[in-house]
Amino acid sequence: MVSAALLSLVAVGCLLAMEALHRAKWPERGPYTAVVTWQALGLAWGVSTIGALLAYGLSSYELGALGGLLALARDAVTGELLSAELAQGAEGVGHIAAVALALALTLVLFCGLVSSFVHVMRVRRRHHDLIELVASEHPDVPGARVLDHPAAAAYCLPGVLRSQVVISAGAMEVLDHRELAAVLAHERAHLRQRHDLVLLPFSSLKRAFPHVRLIRSYYESVALLIEMCADDQAQRRSSRRELATALLRFGAAGPAPVPAGAMAALEQPQSGVMRRVDRLLHPGKELPYHAGAVIMGSSAFLLASITCLWHLPV
Repeated sequence: MVSAALLSLVAVGCLLAMEALHRAKWPERGPYTAVVTWQALGLAWGVSTIGALLAYGLSSYELGALGGLLALARDAVTGELLSAELAQGAEGVGHIAAVALALALTLVLFCGLVSSFVHVMRVRRRHHDLIELVASEHPDVPGARVLDHPAAAAYCLPGVLRSQVVISAGAMEVLDHRELAAVLAHERAHLRQRHDLVLLPFSSLKRAFPHVRLIRSYYESVALLIEMCADDQAQRRSSRRELATALLRFGAAGPAPVPAGAMAALEQPQSGVMRRVDRLLHPGKELPYHAGAVIMGSSAFLLASITCLWHLPV
């Protein structure tokens, strides 16, 4: 039961750490580090929670979680599983329930991720086809497609073989040449760094549990950090003020809704956009290198520790 207790502590610690990260101020100073930390904590929570349930449910085998699963599969095939566990009374029933819950959680997380990926790929493929039909090229935005629509919109459509940046005619009317270049640099940063794949695990969780406010809040935190990452990349080619002004002009013009499967500079709530504008206009000190190294190292140590706990005898 030692590994079950330790994995349970890790799972609870991950939840507390995610809440602390959600409320912390330093992620805006180091959005890349913060996104990696979010990924590590989310993965660690899922693996440790499943591991804790399995460790408790397989405690009668006195093996690690992986070895216990093999023994469990053997007994399930031979028909000895139920008789052996039910002979232990309430404790045996608890073991069976824990294993069933672990398998159910694994299926929810894995199937949710796969179904979200398939859904997004289908939507993007249809939208790519539509863009080819209704959008056109423009000399002022080389490499992007212009959509003849009065609302201000700019977004990117990631893809495996083809990726596109789309901007509306309405956006070209409200942005000057430099602001337009800043927005295009922001969207191309999304495509270049495949931010859609970074966000996919969190969006799949939000899709699987749409009414859980905590998951929605954490998703919005990660989405905002990803936008800040793209902002940081865009300012290498454009100034902070030009990108901030473009965001404000989009908001004043009333941006169009973002199509499903796309990523856009104004995808978050207005409060998130204003936080980005304030960060661009009043930049603070970047996260020190040594602090980022400690955080990244701690994330790697956390995942390595969970791997070791999975192999401990229960």
